[in-house]
Amino acid sequence: MASGDFEDDAEATVTMEEYIESMDAEELEADLVLGGDEGDECTYPKGYMKRQAIFSCITCTPEGNAGVCTACCLTCHDGHELLELWTKRNFRCDCGNSKFGTLACKLLPGKDVENPENSYNHNFKGLYCSCDKPYPDPNGEEHGEMIQCCICEDWFHEEHLSLKSSDGVSSQIPRDEEGVPVYEDFICQNCSPVCSFLTLYPEKLWIAAKVDSNGSANASSDTTELNQTPTASEPVQPENSTEAEKSVLRGCSEKLPDSEAFPAAGCAIATGLASCTEFEKKPLFVTKNWRSMLCKCEKCLEMYSERKVSYLLDAEDTIAEYENKAKEKRTEKLEKQEGEALDHFNNLDHVTKVELSHGIKDFKEGFRSLLESVGTSRAITSEDVEQMFSKLKNKRKRME
Repeated sequence: MASGDFEDDAEATVTMEEYIESMDAEELEADLVLGGDEGDECTYPKGYMKRQAIFSCITCTPEGNAGVCTACCLTCHDGHELLELWTKRNFRCDCGNSKFGTLACKLLPGKDVENPENSYNHNFKGLYCSCDKPYPDPNGEEHGEMIQCCICEDWFHEEHLSLKSSDGVSSQIPRDEEGVPVYEDFICQNCSPVCSFLTLYPEKLWIAAKVDSNGSANASSDTTELNQTPTASEPVQPENSTEAEKSVLRGCSEKLPDSEAFPAAGCAIATGLASCTEFEKKPLFVTKNWRSMLCKCEKCLEMYSERKVSYLLDAEDTIAEYENKAKEKRTEKLEKQEGEALDHFNNLDHVTKVELSHGIKDFKEGFRSLLESVGTSRAITSEDVEQMFSKLKNKRKRME
């Protein structure tokens, strides 16, 4: 038997530091996806939430026409076949309504028959992209990573984005010279007509993927402000975001925060909408802070409302803001846990405090002895840990 066979059969090992770091990373990732929601209460009373984690229960609604919140996923649909849909905007928990037949919500029965403002797509059936396939693909087809449209919130494979110009030349996602994407949001070709007004802005707001002489696509712009090569951490954009807003919205009569009022000469963006009527359906990529550059004049606000994209002006609609709030909730939760532990310790009587202190000391000494006995010759096993606790337990009995 080759020595490599022993290595293949050996149990994977990690250091204590690596284990703790991996646990913290997993907890943080879960908090970011769930938005810091502990899953204690159904979110239905909160109405159509700007953004929340949503799950589709294939067991209860195989047709994919309903979604449930985190709490209902854990309580009402435990053991069911569930699909994690990440987050959805303007969504209200469906659990227990008419779409679930006789199944009532255990947390909040008596909900409305349905939520008419909810929006559903094939994601609720576990299907994604224009190829209408599940992720991951059970047939084993590799399509690489997927990117999400910020309008319809569907996910797409890069190879299925229809990144072709009118003359049939293929292009790619705009990236810098190191291959790092230089856009903040992506809008799929089906949603791009709704957002055709974005192409009326200078290319300091949206990024075009253009094919160079070598046949590869790079981020490109015709504006003089964007001649510098983009970096991995900073998408294509002017250095001064306030000046960018001023130049993009020149002529808009609205007054933006921390900026001077623009001349009341009408809005060039709104008056140019007629040129978008025959807009070619094509994917769009928009740069960092693009939402803050959107015109907020009366005409444009009316246009956003008509096209049902007013949420683009709401900072709380973005994934970044959703995750920032999740991080804040996580920090508050950890601080609260530390405070509760300290309060609990301070409320103990003197004898219990002494016993607890001795117990912590014994554990530290026992763990140190375990590390010294094992050394670097081998990994610590579950048997080693069980033996350590057995010794601590016997020591405790001798002291009683």
